[in-house]
Amino acid sequence: MMEVTGIGVGRGIAVGPVLRMPEPLPEPADIASENEPLVELERASAALNETTEDLNVLGARAGGDAKDVLEAQALMAQDPAVLEDIEERIGSGKTAERAVFEAFRAYQYVLESMGGYLAGRGADLKDVAQRVVAHLQRVPLPGVPVSDTPFVLVAGDLAPADTALLDLDKVLALVTRDGGPTSHTAILARAKGIVAVVGAIGADDLTDGMTVIVDASTGNIVVNPSAAAIAQVEERRSAHAASAPLTPGALADGTPVSLLANLGSPGEAQAAVALGAEGVGLFRTEFLFLDAAQAPSVEEQRVQYLALLDAFPGKKVTVRVLDAGADKPLAFLGETHEENPALGRRGIRALRDAEPVLRDQLQALAEASAQSEADLWVMAPMVADAGETEYFVSLAREFGLKTVGITAEVPAAAILADQIAERTDFVSIGTNDLTQYTMAADRLLGSVASYQDPWHPAVLRMIKSIGQAGRALGKPVGVCGESAADPLLAVVLVGLGATDLSMTAAALADVRAELLRHTLAEAQDLAARAVAATSAADARAVVSAAISGS
Repeated sequence: MMEVTGIGVGRGIAVGPVLRMPEPLPEPADIASENEPLVELERASAALNETTEDLNVLGARAGGDAKDVLEAQALMAQDPAVLEDIEERIGSGKTAERAVFEAFRAYQYVLESMGGYLAGRGADLKDVAQRVVAHLQRVPLPGVPVSDTPFVLVAGDLAPADTALLDLDKVLALVTRDGGPTSHTAILARAKGIVAVVGAIGADDLTDGMTVIVDASTGNIVVNPSAAAIAQVEERRSAHAASAPLTPGALADGTPVSLLANLGSPGEAQAAVALGAEGVGLFRTEFLFLDAAQAPSVEEQRVQYLALLDAFPGKKVTVRVLDAGADKPLAFLGETHEENPALGRRGIRALRDAEPVLRDQLQALAEASAQSEADLWVMAPMVADAGETEYFVSLAREFGLKTVGITAEVPAAAILADQIAERTDFVSIGTNDLTQYTMAADRLLGSVASYQDPWHPAVLRMIKSIGQAGRALGKPVGVCGESAADPLLAVVLVGLGATDLSMTAAALADVRAELLRHTLAEAQDLAARAVAATSAADARAVVSAAISGS
């Protein structure tokens, strides 16, 4: 049996025949147009409008995180700078197809060269261009294949719309050649509970009709497995389905570990509760701000926050104030051009420069809290030291907010964790950003995707430092990055000092079941083994071997 290896998303396992994603549309020919420029411009405009409408409709169908991604793509299809570029190219004699392709490609290259959040938008631009060209050529956009029977989808990578709208009755699992644990594909697959392996070396060798076992827990794809191996998969799936009751999170010895949900809008709360979320460990407030020409009013914010809080009466709800600026520029925060936005003016740095925006948000949160039975916790993003901690905690106290903390996402916060923990009520670790800054590797840049692994001992040592500070001072330490959704890593995180874990709600069952297999002493032993490893792969392998007894 041949094996292909990648990065697993979650703990699921599936078996079925391969069906490959069709190749993208070919590059339009670079030939002179036979039409007048005005005709070509009208064709391009119509196709852009059709694409915008398509993406907005798809976003409304998908909802959640996918809705935000798809609506952002729709805005790209109407970007004035791109439209002007298309018009100029058509004016020089290009066909509409070629002008669209070249204009979007030029801006894709610009964004990718900037790194950070904007580099990720470069890939989205490529997908928008494909959609526009498909409309121009009046051909179907290459998409997820249709099949009468369930299949394992294999692709180079998937566009956000493809991942968001997968038919879960037909797609047994997803395997992609590209992407990492924090790519759009991985995040959306995890949110939908899809068995997935991303960044799979050798995925291009998988052909239609091959039977494969996709094991997300190990990141392995077994090609043409034996009948005995397939039978073991069915046994494991049956055992898994019966092993995760909706009980409060805890270790085998009864040590409590709160299992919370990461949410991006109040509309996601009901589904999280149904999946066993004990509260919210990270509520991202950016949905209120990112598409706004000006900051929303206190009243507009209060209504949204109250809707969220009312979904969790008596439960902890942790809200992160606006994390924007630099790589997610907003006019009302003062837009600035920066050569390296991932290291720029974002999070608490941007909010301090635009304090009225922060004050309005804290006021709205305080008013919503006063009307709700939920236990509101508030935290600031990208805090680096004691001074920034004191600033935010003091300001939040002015509005009567009782439980105030910070998000530890930069190495400075981990190194100074004892000073920060003294000045705050809790610390929440954002492992996505902590990993990229510790490893000096942009988490959205494909060329360094192999570094985007929170299993790396350097990252684990940062987390350990924060956990030790929290334990010494009796302060809660949460983890709200995607790493908490990895069941095996979740156990290690608890061993490093995490008292609660927050993740996409679809991952709660897997994490709950894995925690119940280990005592606190065992979790601490596994954490020590992982920290002593020499690489991310080594750490993962050492912990897996220790659990399996091999």
